[in-house]
Amino acid sequence: MQVPAPFKYERASSVDEAIALLERHGEEARLIAGGQSLLPLMKLRFAEPEALVDINDLTELQRIWVADDQLHIGALVRHAELLDSAVIGEHYRILHDAERVIADPVVRNRGTIGGSLCHADPAEDLSAALAAIRGDIVIKSSDGERVLPVRELQTGPFETCLSPAEIVTEVRLPIRANTGSAYTKVERRAGDYAVAAAGAVVTLDGETISEIGLGLAAVGAPRLVAARAEDAVRGRTADEETIELAAQVAAEECQPPTDQRGPADYKRALAGELVKRAIRTAIARCRGQEA
Repeated sequence: MQVPAPFKYERASSVDEAIALLERHGEEARLIAGGQSLLPLMKLRFAEPEALVDINDLTELQRIWVADDQLHIGALVRHAELLDSAVIGEHYRILHDAERVIADPVVRNRGTIGGSLCHADPAEDLSAALAAIRGDIVIKSSDGERVLPVRELQTGPFETCLSPAEIVTEVRLPIRANTGSAYTKVERRAGDYAVAAAGAVVTLDGETISEIGLGLAAVGAPRLVAARAEDAVRGRTADEETIELAAQVAAEECQPPTDQRGPADYKRALAGELVKRAIRTAIARCRGQEA
């Protein structure tokens, strides 16, 4: 039977209290909400925190709302809640696409948005989708709040720029007119990590791509983004030639590993194909051509 190493347990009733507890216990303390990533690592002794700070009582972080032309998502919103949210589907269908292929209902019912982002798994679907959207995250500490682009959160596989006593409190997404989005993934079986996955957010000005975001998971894209592909097609006509160009450049940006899910060349080609599918669907949704 696999059991975690001994640890202290604290339960916070506010964000400020959670920050104070993190400061008290130091660098070996960890936050826990859903625990869908942390607890398996603790059972395998890959992670041995000296203290866990439970933040499930922080109800102020458990809502979704619209304000100031932005969509706000609290860090403790569960994956299932994001999938069921009508306002999320109204503005960013890419998030519904991604949530449908994240793990299974048990994980989606417990896992949180903030936990997924802070775990910084390079194969994690929600992080790639939010990178495509170009969202921001709000981070709080005893020194106050700071706002950071989602694209700057991860500094490497399973590593972030957060200090030990900082907490992600919400995600902010810009609401843009004439915008469509989509996420697509290939996995070996339902609920598995991606062999490759791609998300696209496209804003059109007539027939021109005025803005585009491309997120990639599981294929070694820097910070989960195909930035050179975005630059290559921004300002071009939204036609098949442009889509092919985006896919070609995105595939070149990838540095996928060869592993049990396939060789690197296969994953690179697959990433390009998924970028094409995601962009096509995003453009169709922007034009109102896909329900």
